[in-house]
Amino acid sequence: MHTTAHEQTETRRAQRAGRLAEPRWPAILAFFAVGALGLALPDQLSFGPRWLLLAIVAMFTIPAALARRRGRHRLNQQLAFIGNGLVTADLAWSLAVLVRSLPAHTLSPKQLLLVASVLWVCNVLVFASWYWRLDGGGPHARELRGTHTDGAFLFPQMLLPAGRAAGWSPGFVDYLFLAFNTSTAFSPTDVPVLSRWAKGLMMVQSSISLITIALLAARAVNIL
Repeated sequence: MHTTAHEQTETRRAQRAGRLAEPRWPAILAFFAVGALGLALPDQLSFGPRWLLLAIVAMFTIPAALARRRGRHRLNQQLAFIGNGLVTADLAWSLAVLVRSLPAHTLSPKQLLLVASVLWVCNVLVFASWYWRLDGGGPHARELRGTHTDGAFLFPQMLLPAGRAAGWSPGFVDYLFLAFNTSTAFSPTDVPVLSRWAKGLMMVQSSISLITIALLAARAVNIL
């Protein structure tokens, strides 16, 4: 498949800007980590075979990476959104099944602690991927602009004088830190939220974290 004229123009703009492309391996590694963590869940909490989540991650991440290397940035974004959506749905399904199974005591205390830990980490990684993919139009759009001055989140670097902030753009680790704080404190810490879609996503993430920590982990500790 050939790149479109618009995508070729964007690529030339990025090359003229002289900026190094943001490395994608942290986001790819995080996404594969979610798939690998799915292998640790009990069969009753997995939607299908336990390897299915990892297969879904590979099915969308590898073609998306190849599309980006060929300059097919729109296809890359579409595949990533579908993959993120399926993984998010799997996370919500596992959490719902776990909550529903609590009265039956089908899991031992140690299993409850393990499952709660896995779902909490997956929650952080999945929503970090969403923030990274959506903020400012995504990583490719941020690269084309050069300096990140407008987005859904107000990073501290964006408040620096123009000279010091020139060329700065958030990477995946910045969004991972944001997602970690959201799951830990149930709210943003050093990064104010400006966009309504971002506020909605953070509410969902905080709710998942609250259910996982306050209900599941606390009950497992009390049983022990």
